[in-house]
Amino acid sequence: MNTMTNPPFVLTIAGNEATGGAGAQADLKTFQALGVFGSLALTCIVSFDPKNDWGHRFMPVPAQTIHDQLEAAHAAYDLDAVKIGMLGTPETIETVAKFLKENKPKNLVLDPVLICKGQEPGAALDTDNALKEHILPLATFITPNHFESLSLSGMEKIENVDDLVQAAKLIHEKSGAAVLAKGSIRLDGDNAIDVFYDGEILEILETPKVGEGAVVAGAGCSLAAAIAAELAKGAAPLEAAKKAKEFVTAGIEQRVQSKAPFDALRQINQ
Repeated sequence: MNTMTNPPFVLTIAGNEATGGAGAQADLKTFQALGVFGSLALTCIVSFDPKNDWGHRFMPVPAQTIHDQLEAAHAAYDLDAVKIGMLGTPETIETVAKFLKENKPKNLVLDPVLICKGQEPGAALDTDNALKEHILPLATFITPNHFESLSLSGMEKIENVDDLVQAAKLIHEKSGAAVLAKGSIRLDGDNAIDVFYDGEILEILETPKVGEGAVVAGAGCSLAAAIAAELAKGAAPLEAAKKAKEFVTAGIEQRVQSKAPFDALRQINQ
């Protein structure tokens, strides 16, 4: 008698970052640490350039190749959750949006990567606008950082917790999704602060700041991936946000030091 039970399945649609600290590699390590089965549809390749102040080098994956990856993953498994990271181009965004509209995953976690530093300003703006138009309305959970919260909310500044609360509410009103607006270490004080809002529940999540002064790659990617993993396992959105914040805090505390001007979050099973 076969008594095997499959773990929840989570698909990340994201780019590769060669140092291993962020992007798809961070997502897959997060999924593994949190006990879900992860798969990847690769959207682009980002390679930091150590000969040019560690700037971004950006190479998109062809749209048809992205479509084929999505088709294969969906045909093989039920999508308990999908996490979206860097998409990179309007063409990629349109391809991904078409797939999501056709297949409607129950949980769609958007880490709204609005700027790729390897793109020209015009191309970056086109990509940002396409993301807001085609992907944002499909998301069930959004995890914007400080810059992304400003862009998505339309606010001119976020300087304190009250501002962050307002941003979370505005982003929810525009998207209908649960929002975890990340203040993290950018706000003054001893704690890293994020604001959760889903239209009914408003909660401020605080943990003591760790690694202050260190640049840690992969925190945002891993946070969104952890939320997707917890949602896939059946957690409610607020519970998923709290567990993800604990996971990322532990990963920063035990971060991997590198010779680059940034460290890497370590995705560990607590």
